Amino acid sequence: MSHVSRSRAIRVTLTRDQDAPPTTDACQNPAPFDLGSLRNALPKIFDQAQTTAANHQKNYVALYKLQTDAAAITESVQNGKSLKLTGERVFEDIFLDMIIRVLPLKKGTTVADRIVKFIAGYSKFITEKNAEERQKNGIEEDDETTSERFLNHFVHFLLKGCTAKDKVVRFRVIQCIADTISHLGEIDEDLYTNLRATLLDRLRDKEPTVRTQAVIALSKLAFSEDPSELEEGEPSILDSILDTMAYDTSPELVYSSVLESNSVNPLTIAQREMIVRNGLGDREESVKAAARQLLGGWKDEGVKSEGIIEDLVAFLKLFDLTEDTIAEDALSSVLQTRLDIYEHIEFPEDYWTTITPERAFLARVFVDQCIAKKDNLKLDSTLPVVTALAFRIGDAYNALVEQVHEDATEAFDDLDEDERARREEARLDREFAIGEMLRLALNLDYGDEIGRRKMFQLVQSMLAQDVLPEALLARCLDVLRVLSPSERDLIRVVVEVVHELRDPSDPEAEAEAEAAIKGDVDDAETEMGSPRRPQRPVQLPKPIEEMSPEEKARADAVDLRCLALCIGMLERVNGTFEENSTLEGILGELIVPAVKRREMALREKGLISLGLCCLIARRMALSSFQLFLSQVQSAPEVLKIRVLQIIFDILMVHEGAFLGPGSPNGDKIVDFVLQLLEAEELERVQALLVVGISKLMLSGMVTDERVLQTLVLVFISPETAGNQELRQCLVVLFPVYSYSSAANQQRMRKAYHEWDGEEDMVTPAQVALMFVDWTDPIRAGDAAKGLRKDCEKDPVHLDLATDVIKALFSTEYDKEDKKALCQMLGKLYLPDEVDDDKVRMLKLLLNNLRSRRPPRDTAAKNALAKFDAALWKKYERQLENFSETNDIIPDEDEDEEPPKKGRKRRSLSLLQRRRRTLRRSGDRSPPPRRRLSQSDDESDDDARTETSRATPAPAPLERCQNVLREAEKSKKAVSKAFEPIVISSDDEEEEEGEEEDGEDEEEDGA
Repeated sequence: MSHVSRSRAIRVTLTRDQDAPPTTDACQNPAPFDLGSLRNALPKIFDQAQTTAANHQKNYVALYKLQTDAAAITESVQNGKSLKLTGERVFEDIFLDMIIRVLPLKKGTTVADRIVKFIAGYSKFITEKNAEERQKNGIEEDDETTSERFLNHFVHFLLKGCTAKDKVVRFRVIQCIADTISHLGEIDEDLYTNLRATLLDRLRDKEPTVRTQAVIALSKLAFSEDPSELEEGEPSILDSILDTMAYDTSPELVYSSVLESNSVNPLTIAQREMIVRNGLGDREESVKAAARQLLGGWKDEGVKSEGIIEDLVAFLKLFDLTEDTIAEDALSSVLQTRLDIYEHIEFPEDYWTTITPERAFLARVFVDQCIAKKDNLKLDSTLPVVTALAFRIGDAYNALVEQVHEDATEAFDDLDEDERARREEARLDREFAIGEMLRLALNLDYGDEIGRRKMFQLVQSMLAQDVLPEALLARCLDVLRVLSPSERDLIRVVVEVVHELRDPSDPEAEAEAEAAIKGDVDDAETEMGSPRRPQRPVQLPKPIEEMSPEEKARADAVDLRCLALCIGMLERVNGTFEENSTLEGILGELIVPAVKRREMALREKGLISLGLCCLIARRMALSSFQLFLSQVQSAPEVLKIRVLQIIFDILMVHEGAFLGPGSPNGDKIVDFVLQLLEAEELERVQALLVVGISKLMLSGMVTDERVLQTLVLVFISPETAGNQELRQCLVVLFPVYSYSSAANQQRMRKAYHEWDGEEDMVTPAQVALMFVDWTDPIRAGDAAKGLRKDCEKDPVHLDLATDVIKALFSTEYDKEDKKALCQMLGKLYLPDEVDDDKVRMLKLLLNNLRSRRPPRDTAAKNALAKFDAALWKKYERQLENFSETNDIIPDEDEDEEPPKKGRKRRSLSLLQRRRRTLRRSGDRSPPPRRRLSQSDDESDDDARTETSRATPAPAPLERCQNVLREAEKSKKAVSKAFEPIVISSDDEEEEEGEEEDGEDEEEDGA
């Protein structure tokens, strides 16, 4: 139906009761206004309002006059002691009758939207008139006016429709509330409570459009809520809205609704950051677009008259600039979507005179956007001169140093708490501004030699001072890396700074040394043309045993600063350790002694520095790897995380030495890592282990099927349900690993087992569906985007079907397990071209299963029959002359119900799951089952001859002995994981002879 025809239908509906008699009797007192005229006047006003919005203002006035005239008609009751508001009741009834005719119209009906807009506008109009009358006539606050009674009655009427059965009515009712809620004025407490509870309940409505309107209404209602008045544990309106934005199934509608409410002011900084993080980080592009539009609305809400720069500065104050990259993402979104802002941003010379955190942040992010868009013209006009920026950084740093010295005095302790907090905040602001300017300096044009030298000297002098905050070390090293022509020069400068910090020489001796060699300094230059710093005579530091407590604390602080410098430098070095001989002195004088210290902070930084050295030194990695393994056993959580990161980094960088083909220690390392995963209880460490193992698997360095099976066990175990980081990693790993190659899908197929576990474990049906998805060759081909060829011919699902049929012969699976397996078969992909032997083998197993051990569950039996029919139809040509070579004699006792066993409840601790995996590592076959060519009589007979069976079944005593032997093997395998792993370098092996190598191996084994 078109809008025109709908409009006519509404007009007819609105005017069909014009001749109906009034709902009340004639008034006792004659009045100049006839209530019966309302039956004709109100439909005419609504008829005009639905046609166009241009006449709404005129109709507000006309409708208000009718309401005022009707309100003047009252009726005396109780012998004149009270009045009955007869005229108001008639007006309200006719008004609500007009609204009822609009509620059934679906979303998108233009005439209905105009009526809703008219109602909201009239609510605002009478609210403003009510305020004027109160002020004009001096009406007290406790006295209720006609407009207030009308709005309360109107809201009560709408609340009744919030639970209507018709979803269209619920949508229109909530839409009316959302549009009028801002103009209700003061309402009583009971009505507010009822309205709040009803809207919160509509957040869980099954219709997205209703939930969207509820969010709009609540966003406007949140302005009037005081969190301190809520009961303990009761969520606020803002918390409920944020929860809906995070978990709603239609988040793009929710973001759009919040945009309409334009409610950034009542939100806290943490709530704003959560909205930006969830919105811009969503996988759906529609949600991202709605979040970008929301951020644009927030920016416009804070528009001022000072200009674009000040508007953006005000926008940045909505966020915490130091919190992750939320503020950067929000500003980048505004610059990308609002070209009118991006094109008109300019940074004049006076912009750099007063640098605040927001202004420095804005300049740096804008420069990054220009580089990302390759807008060189805009970039050249934005970047400051190198020398000028160096002076700005120097001035800001001097102010920071001055404040640090002032805060170190005793006068700082005399300040009150508020003043201390203010000074601390000012110091952090200066640090952040300096860091942003240093990040901006990375993109400057250093073709100006004077500016380059000035910046180099500034950064070098900043690094040489121990008052430089550690947060700025990385920024200074980044600039120094850009200014250095080679890594060797970068290392030389940092080593000089380290020696300068650790040199205990006094200022007088330093001045004499510099004066003595002053004549040689002028002509000495580095490779990059900057003046070479004079070398002071090196003095050995005093032994720790001879130091006083103050000297020891000072030395430890200096060593921590030097180690932080070394870590930052080594993170930016890509060359080998042998190419930079300068590092050997730092290694022996600073890093190795720090590793031997008992202080946790020094040992942690020492191990990190040593690990970074091992990444660029293969021989050092081979000799130090056992040291890192030994540190894992008894280290606290923080240090254990650092050491495990080092171990995985070394394994990734030097793969050939540890996990490469033919490596003798690969299995030991895998056992060690798996043993750590089984024994670890800390969630952060578990997650780190899973992330490291996942990287090794995705890179192809670890192909052991035990690892994959262990990860699947960890994934489905209820013990890891609360470890979201671990679960999220495995959710990404399994499909990516499986789809990356056909070999990985085959490994995933072999990793499939049915695990009995606790009641809250993942059900067998869920596990089966996951494996069907991970091993699907078609899904793998779609994910690889054409990189994998002939995916439709991959028989991995056919092999999985064979494994499932074999498993169904086992008597260890209960009814639910077999039902999940049978239903799993119908979801497998059957390729068009397969090997005939595979098809015949599968058909033979299927026929034997249906004849000898058919499932008793009806659903499982039907699923098995359906798969059999699909298999025959798919491969009719290959199975055309198929016939079973063995007679199949059904079991006589098949109909007998076996004694029911209680479901096994096994503790799924990581250690027990691992031991089970080790027991199965040698045999991937399904549980013992009867041979297909035997009858049940033969299989049940304990005195079967050797010729009647292909593989002899072990006697009960022999089976017990086998179980004991397998348990002993698994125990040895687990204990072997903690044996020292001795790894020798290739160079040492070449120098030693074969006999010496054999002796060393015997000694290592001992």
